[in-house]
Amino acid sequence: MELSSKKKLHALSLAEKIQVLELLDESKMSQSEVARRFQVSQPQISRICKNKEKLLADWCSGTANRERKRKRESKYSGLDEALLCWYHIARAKAWDVTGPMLLHKAKELAGILGQDFVPSIGWLVRWKRRNNVGFGARPVAAAAFRPEPPPPGPTSRAQPPLSLQDFSPEDVFGCAEVPLLYRAVPGRGRACDRVRVLLCANSRGTEKRPVLVSGLRAAPTCFSGVSSEALPASYHPDLGIPWSEWLAQFDRDMGQQGRRVTLLLAARVLEELASLPGLCHVRLLPLSAAAAAAAGGTPALPGSVVRAFKTHYRHRLLGKLAAVQSKRAGISLAEAGAGITVLDALHMAAAAWAKVPPQLIVSSFVQEGLAPCKMPLCPDEASQMPPVPGGLSLQEFARFVDLEGEEPASGACKEETGAEDGQGGQEDGLQPLPTKADALRALGTLRRWLECNSTSPELFEKFYACEEEVERLCCL
Repeated sequence: MELSSKKKLHALSLAEKIQVLELLDESKMSQSEVARRFQVSQPQISRICKNKEKLLADWCSGTANRERKRKRESKYSGLDEALLCWYHIARAKAWDVTGPMLLHKAKELAGILGQDFVPSIGWLVRWKRRNNVGFGARPVAAAAFRPEPPPPGPTSRAQPPLSLQDFSPEDVFGCAEVPLLYRAVPGRGRACDRVRVLLCANSRGTEKRPVLVSGLRAAPTCFSGVSSEALPASYHPDLGIPWSEWLAQFDRDMGQQGRRVTLLLAARVLEELASLPGLCHVRLLPLSAAAAAAAGGTPALPGSVVRAFKTHYRHRLLGKLAAVQSKRAGISLAEAGAGITVLDALHMAAAAWAKVPPQLIVSSFVQEGLAPCKMPLCPDEASQMPPVPGGLSLQEFARFVDLEGEEPASGACKEETGAEDGQGGQEDGLQPLPTKADALRALGTLRRWLECNSTSPELFEKFYACEEEVERLCCL
């Protein structure tokens, strides 16, 4: 006699369980008849009736996977709910939520909840199934009220993307990748002297990110013994900007401050960042192709701000070259420029960026439509620029500022020697009076000491003012 085979368990999905409840409510069928129709046992139908309210709540929430047959509760239910809440907020703000971003946020929330938990890919897959994430989640509801159109103004001004309105001016950042011939002289620049400078500031002008300089030299000798932590700017040994590293550090800094900000970037840069891991505190926003074409490069920082930086840099460079000429009689401007090192350029770039006035940044962001128009313009203060250096006309200096737009000269570059390298030494004598060469040498010694002893970058701002004044006196 053969033993009867055990009846195979038939589990119902959430959608089928709702159909069971509808049949029981709308017809006169008994639980046994419904069980036969769905090929399940009568106790299973009884359990469905007992959990009626919970099943209906899951169905109406829109977050449950309706084709799932069993719902296993997570061991970390509090973390599940917190991550789901964050996910809905992110979707409501139209963020592009990725798997790595969810894993990072889950780990962060676990730390906040005091849970010793490291999320894995498998856990994330189960979490998505439990909460119907990635299985046709609900579309974001449209806003109940349309934003009021801005009042008509005397001039037409480009309106910022609607998503910018979600951020305060302090949390809207723009950045620019600026090509720079770091030791060019008026009328002459060489392609091998080209570096790239990354500038970033918020639309209020109250926060400027440290300058990043990238160049072709892998390990310039001028950086030997220098403490990178002490410098007011950073150097990357490649002509391309390390966007992934820079953005990751920016995201960490904003996370430490408990902020969520938006960063304006050109579409070209965003395409290169397609494989970048998710950023939790920095939202990347592309600008229109028309704006990119009009700016002739990376337009996410107003062109007037970039030009102000280059104007201050060129003014500072000419002051340094004039000081070198006064120290070494008979040297040409081109020969003096050959002594400018990448480290000199890094300091001059940091000094020039510090001198760009906040009022100019504010007015430029507003005028170019890259920030919410909630800030007053300050045309008088924003127009402050350094005077035209002696020996150059206004047109000649303007051409020098925009030298990167011209075809650079070819030819081999001379090895960097340093602008403060002397020729010979002092003659013997009792306490000789300091000369201009001594003063310039002392400036180089002082800066070198600051670079090598992990001094705070803020101290360099005071040093720059002293250095500029001493070099001016050397030219008298």
